[in-house]
Amino acid sequence: MIPGMSETTEQVDGGTEQPAEEEWRAGHRERRIGAHQRSKRTLARAGWLGTLRERLALLEHAPDVHDLDERADIYGNGVVEALEEKVAALLGKEAAAFFPTGTMAQQIALRCWAGRTGNPTVALHPLAHPEVYERHAFSQVSGLRPVHIGGESRQPTADEVRDFDEPFGALMLELPLRDAGFVLPTWEELTEVVAAAHERDAVVHFDGARLWESTAHFGRPLDEIADLADSVYVSFYKSLDGYGGAALAGPKTLVEEARAWRHRYGGMVFQQFPTALAALVGLERELPRLPDYVRHARVVAAALREGFAAAGLPWTRVHPAEPHTFEFQVWLPYDARTVSEAAIRTAEETGTTLFGNAWEARFPGMAWTEVGIRASGLEWTADDVKAAVAEFVSRLTEEAGRESAADEIGR
Repeated sequence: MIPGMSETTEQVDGGTEQPAEEEWRAGHRERRIGAHQRSKRTLARAGWLGTLRERLALLEHAPDVHDLDERADIYGNGVVEALEEKVAALLGKEAAAFFPTGTMAQQIALRCWAGRTGNPTVALHPLAHPEVYERHAFSQVSGLRPVHIGGESRQPTADEVRDFDEPFGALMLELPLRDAGFVLPTWEELTEVVAAAHERDAVVHFDGARLWESTAHFGRPLDEIADLADSVYVSFYKSLDGYGGAALAGPKTLVEEARAWRHRYGGMVFQQFPTALAALVGLERELPRLPDYVRHARVVAAALREGFAAAGLPWTRVHPAEPHTFEFQVWLPYDARTVSEAAIRTAEETGTTLFGNAWEARFPGMAWTEVGIRASGLEWTADDVKAAVAEFVSRLTEEAGRESAADEIGR
């Protein structure tokens, strides 16, 4: 039995008993995070997985980014205003407003645009964050009507936008599109998609939670990328390793209306200086490093493909083959539980974490995970990656053999 897991079981096909799914996931998650934290080497050491003491240490850099002798913020002034001004300047927008969450920021932005366009319909990819992770918040909370545009593991095309069969007031583009593999369009494709939306008198809103990572792919500065959109949302923790929080940037009139709705939605938090300071630290320290992470992600992705091929696995996929950001997907033709156990055992037994994120099953017998590169990953050479792949595959083969033997006994 997996350590830390109870003996509660459920029946599965073939009559064998396995730990109940939720308990299995909880037990594996604790082992995975624990092994990741103890590892001496890892491709990405996510700050949010650290202890409270480690997270508080982030604010040791706060004196470098803001005057700590200034009075603390109250309902959005002071350091929060300073952060808003910095974000607006970075994105080349008239104004920006701080929000406690991206979910709130985007609902409000699109609600405000619906009032201006007179059309509450929002066109977005079916894998976009609001459709997958936000419990139908657009329709249930904000009175918006989402419709799906585009498909597969790619961004929408200009023809799909131009030929869509019903009117929409706003086109929301998630850049990069996480669940499709952190994919981005080319610069030419993006400009054509935006132009196609504007031809239909629709506004364009960028879900830019990870927009900070996109400059290397587009070969353009942030303000030039953001200039294509009528409004932009950015996150302070997904790329910048902050405590949380988000910002909405756009025309001053839109941002002022968004502030009013932020109050109505309960987003006027009394004091937010720890989150605001952490965001400023992230903009100062992490933002300049992101292009290096993206470039090295391409080295790691190529080494993973070569390592899996050398190990003789029947089929693997690194998607995109050349990552668009510093994050990408890896797909393997094995049961998710089998791959998860192999990944955790590799970290526990070698002190090296190759795959620190969860493995999921989107199809039977097919598992996938997300891989990201951070500062700790820059130390890895291509040979280091290939050696780690060999260690992982040896354990994966063992686990697959055990599963096969167990299936035979079950029959």
